[in-house]
Amino acid sequence: MQLTLKTLILSASLIAASGMALAGPSCNVPKEKWLPEAGFKQDLLAKGYDIKTFKVSKGNCYEIYGTDKAGQKIEIYFDPATGAVIESK
Repeated sequence: MQLTLKTLILSASLIAASGMALAGPSCNVPKEKWLPEAGFKQDLLAKGYDIKTFKVSKGNCYEIYGTDKAGQKIEIYFDPATGAVIESK
């Protein structure tokens, strides 16, 4: 019985840790300072990105999925106020 409880606790800890590892970055910027989505998306398209998905992430960053100029798959998080790349996968 005690071994089962230890196994359950260990499993729950590993699941929680893996969920944190998958979470994207956080952008703590007031919405009134954000770049307009439509304009920012147009700027990315002009830079050669092919955007399949453009959204606001759970961490309140702009996030895109698509391909770059070379046709490579991308997932990029941007600061919504400055447009700076925060994380790229």
